[in-house]
Amino acid sequence: MIRVIVIDDEALIRDAIAALLGLHEDIEVVAVGGTPEDALAARDVDVALLDLQMPGTDGITLAGMLPDGVRAIIVTSHGRPGYLKRALKAGVVGFLPKTADADVLAEAVRTVAAGGRYVDPELAAEAMRAGDSPLTAREGDVLELAASGAPIEEIAARAFLSPGTVRNYLSSAMLKLGAANRHEAVQVAQRYGWI
Repeated sequence: MIRVIVIDDEALIRDAIAALLGLHEDIEVVAVGGTPEDALAARDVDVALLDLQMPGTDGITLAGMLPDGVRAIIVTSHGRPGYLKRALKAGVVGFLPKTADADVLAEAVRTVAAGGRYVDPELAAEAMRAGDSPLTAREGDVLELAASGAPIEEIAARAFLSPGTVRNYLSSAMLKLGAANRHEAVQVAQRYGWI
């Protein structure tokens, strides 16, 4: 019997996933929760299904905090190449969109519990096409701060940089992403999960 915990801050999604997995005789959902603390409190679990974006700790970071032997699958509505690559680097062994069929999810649980990996094929292909982020870490940080629409001076204050340095980072990011302005650069970087 494969023992599973489902962690998602959206109760309807969490309960639906648990109910669908419960229909399989070889899978037992032993706990559900909506917070990272719920995941860390679970005991005797083989596989943790984690939402990518939750208040507080994201699913990728949470996966790294799970007890030894618990294998993590990210189930998300934000399936972007950058998130997939970050998850795989962090030791996540499964990654699939919330649009996946219930039988595909059950098969992913079985594959991961048996020691394998499961990555949604379409997302894997998109990640290969997208390549690695061309942004430096600092360019990504500044672009992420720009995503809120904050003016240069506010971004500079939050990033502990001068306004001129912020402009330079934004210009470099726009050039690398082929964007006409910082707003378009933010959209491109978000689409690929680079910020």
